[in-house]
Amino acid sequence: MMLKKMLIIALACVPMLTLVGCEREGPMERTGERVDRAVERAGDKAEDATDRR
Repeated sequence: MMLKKMLIIALACVPMLTLVGCEREGPMERTGERVDRAVERAGDKAEDATDRR
């Protein structure tokens, strides 16, 4: 019975923890977004360079 209560409490806490975790962007998320944009721009420039030939 005690295990069942603990499991119910744990399952009830999981959605709350995910919402709290998504509240604010940290420095790693911002850095990752910058890297993604840089890679996209580099890919676009490489594509443009190959199209010119």
